[in-house]
Parts: sequence; structure tokens; C-alpha cells
Amino acid sequence: MTALRGPAAWGHVAALLCLLMLGDRVTAAEPAFALGLPPLSAAHAMPPAAQVALGQKLFFDRRLSVNGTLSCAMCHVPAQGFTVNELRTSVGMEGVSLRRNAPTLLNVAYVNALFADGRALSLEAQALQPMVHPEEMANRDVAAAMANIAALRDYRAPLQRAFGSPRPTPQRIAAALAAYQRTLVAAGSPFDQWRYGGQAGSLNALEQRGLALFVDRGCIACHPIGERSALLTDGEFHNVGVRARSEALGVRDISVTLVPGLHATLSQQTLHRIGVLDVPDRGRQEVTGLARDLRAYRTPSLRNVALTAPYMHDGSFATLEEVLDYYAAGGTRLDALQDPRIKPFELALAERSAMVAFLRSLTSPTAAPLARRSPPR
Repeated sequence: MTALRGPAAWGHVAALLCLLMLGDRVTAAEPAFALGLPPLSAAHAMPPAAQVALGQKLFFDRRLSVNGTLSCAMCHVPAQGFTVNELRTSVGMEGVSLRRNAPTLLNVAYVNALFADGRALSLEAQALQPMVHPEEMANRDVAAAMANIAALRDYRAPLQRAFGSPRPTPQRIAAALAAYQRTLVAAGSPFDQWRYGGQAGSLNALEQRGLALFVDRGCIACHPIGERSALLTDGEFHNVGVRARSEALGVRDISVTLVPGLHATLSQQTLHRIGVLDVPDRGRQEVTGLARDLRAYRTPSLRNVALTAPYMHDGSFATLEEVLDYYAAGGTRLDALQDPRIKPFELALAERSAMVAFLRSLTSPTAAPLARRSPPR
């Protein structure tokens, strides 16, 4: 988020006026759950039902991990916005803390570069990586993962229905998981109904004030709102200073609550004796090797953001208020590579409340039914 002044500010005011004037625009008919999203290709919008059912079964099955303890759904919990709300980062194999926050899978069909560093360019390319990651599902390799599935008799009929063969292959398993995840479409939020559905009363005055601030403070630079649809992400990779901030905080002593009302201060030396060091994380640079991509991470969509705490690539902010305060302060001074568009801006408490109200208006009514959808047995 950036605070713009002068001519740039007038540009954002003009953009805001366009948004407000278009508040009663009615676009071509869209399914209610997809209102506000751009159209998917026909193949992705309507994946074969048998593949979706197989993918859903795989997604919830702990038996796919090397010791039968972890499933995809344990890091992408449906009832928690298809992420994990209680922890900064998910718990992996044998209790290890993974180095990054689990991204939501809501609307993942619209993500072109998967993982925070963008190392997978499709859901199919992403699907098998957690199965063989040593700290996640920890299968020795893809062949071992396929042999594990092949040994499970209850997969033979679903595979036959989905692909005409009971034999699991990497391509089939990846396709099924991708098909299921492409059904997790959650739009049609109050904002969408107001902006794209012609329902002028869908956003109240506080939420509209929050939208005005969202535009004025420059948030739409990385979370754009289009005339006919809004992914609320630019899909690009930015260094917003959070990794440097987290590394600096990591060398400080911390206070731990032992029981309610009783706290202990632990030094970093003590923590290192009883735990493990944080794994280095160079962000997008790990994929590209480019100096400019150091500590840069993919911009997440703000759709359903109220459901997907904690925030940032490492889950270091617990609330939307903390995120807004961070950007209002201009990010951090600890990273010379921080995106130069991030500059301090004024944000009174009432303004922050309005912006949070707007962000909450991006929550889809479809998210809860998706979370309640039972996996096949």
C-alpha cells in the first residue's frame, strides 16, 4: 500500500469516482458464486465430476503421507478459509513448523504462479510437490507416492471412473487434485454485488468509506479493481519488507505464556537449545536467481481475506489491523530492497476501521458452504 500525493493522488481520486459511478453497473450474467471474477476457460470452469470427486478424496486422505498422518486438508483447513488460522505456519511431518504460511485455496483456479515464490506455473505442477517434500507428506519420490496410492484398493473405482483406468499415474493424480481445487470458487461478495451486480445497497456507508480510503492510499496498485472483474491481486512479486522485519524480530527475546497470568521470557539461545533455527527464505529469488527478487513474494488476493488470518508469507501479522498499521508506517526501514512505492500515510483509527470493514465486505457467501462440503468416504 502506498500513499500518493500531488498528481498521482488526483489519478486515484478519478479512479475512485469511476468506481463509485460504476457501483450500479450490471455485467453479463454470472453464476452468483463467481460474480466479480473473470471467466475461466471452459475446461477449468467445468472440470469432469469424476475427476473432482477423486481429487477431493485425495485432498482429505492422510494415507497419502509417508506415515499416514498428514493430508492436504491439514494445511488447508476448509473451516479456516482453506488455510490454518491458529498458527503462523502449518505443522508438517513429525511436528516440524513449515517456513511459510499456508495460502488459502479459495479462488486458487485464478492463480497463475503457485506457492509464495511462484515456482509452479499450474495447479497440476503444484499438486505433487507437497507429497514428496521431506517436511510435508515426505514420500521418498513421486514413484513411491504412486505406489502408495496403487496399494489402496478404494482408489481403484474412482480412478476408473475419472480416467478409464484404475492405475494411478503422476499426471492423473495431479489432474484430479487440480480439478477439485478449481471448484473452490468463492466470489459474489457484498462488494461484488455492489460493484458488479447492480445492488447499490450491498455496501453500507462505512464499507464505501473504506473503499474510498483503499483507493486513495494506493492499495489498488497491487490489489487492482477492474471494470468488469477484480482478482484483487496484480499476480506479481514484491518485497514489502516483511521478511527483513521477521528476521530482525527473530534475534530478540520473546515472552511465552505458560498458563494464563504466568509468563516467561526466553532468550534466543534458550530457544535454539529446545527448538530449531528458522529456515532461510530468499523468496522469489530462490526461483529466478535474480538479485532484485530477494525477499519478494507473490501478492495474495484480498478476496475472503477476513477468513484467512494470519497474514503475510510467514503469518507474522495476526489481524488486518496489524497489516494496515504496518503499511501506514511505511513498512520497515530494515530492508533497502523494500518496494519504493511503500511510503508512510496517515490512517486515523476511524479510517482503519472503515478499511477493515471494506476488506470484510470481500467475503464470499460461498466460502462457508464450500467449507461444509463433506469429503467422499
